[in-house]
Amino acid sequence: MNQPTVTSTPEPDEDRHARAEERLGTAGVAYRAVGAGEATAANLAWWDADADDYQATHGEFLGDADFVWCPEGVREAEAGLLGDVEGKRVLEIGCGQAASARWLAGKGADAVAMDLSAGMLRHAREGNTRTGIAVPLVQATAESLPFASESIDAACSAFGAVPFVTSIDAVFAEVHRILRPGGRWVFSVTHPMRWIFPDDPGPGGLTVTQPYFDRTPYVEIGDDGTATYVEYHRTVGDYVRALAGAGFALSDMLEPEWPAGHTRTWGQWSPLRGKLFPGTAIFCTTKPKS
Repeated sequence: MNQPTVTSTPEPDEDRHARAEERLGTAGVAYRAVGAGEATAANLAWWDADADDYQATHGEFLGDADFVWCPEGVREAEAGLLGDVEGKRVLEIGCGQAASARWLAGKGADAVAMDLSAGMLRHAREGNTRTGIAVPLVQATAESLPFASESIDAACSAFGAVPFVTSIDAVFAEVHRILRPGGRWVFSVTHPMRWIFPDDPGPGGLTVTQPYFDRTPYVEIGDDGTATYVEYHRTVGDYVRALAGAGFALSDMLEPEWPAGHTRTWGQWSPLRGKLFPGTAIFCTTKPKS
């Protein structure tokens, strides 16, 4: 699924990240256990602090009404991972500025977009205004979805929520609860093997520094030790077991290759690393009909 060449040069993500750290008073990094309350508060504050810079850096690539699954540029228009969405109620979890939900609405879906961050949802409202596609927006955590059981036909998440929650078991159980039988749950995350490498798009990012089996969360902390950013690592097996435990049937796990001519660096994603090992995993699952 090669995509068109991207030649724009965005602002470096490390600069963007540093500004959010400064706003939040981040003083260092730790690997330690983090409870749900602390993680939710940290990531709510983080994405609110980073929302404007994130949109300025990545908004052009993601579009106002486009569904981009990953930095490699896989688009739902070509991949069709959610199937025919016309007439279906589709929930985007961790929507950011909700470009994917607006694309779904343009394909005839009754799309709803949800995010933890009020800052991101502000950009989603602005996107609704720019495009004239009034996708409903909901502020909530993925670990407690404010939707009735079996009220959603399909759910999706493109790098939203899943890497930042304390319990993927809770998230998958909630998604399973709200989906109608036969509904699809498709989500993309950083490929678990990337955990073993530093977040460096250059040659330094080719050397293993972290054990794959160490699931201790990555935590940025303030002077008082309180988390300002939290991200969790799960192995491929962790995801598979959690999906099975929630009752999902896994049909595929895509590992997109780096497309020829794709020159865009996004954080730790780069042509150098992309040609050697995957950066994204896309899990395709279904809630069985019986």
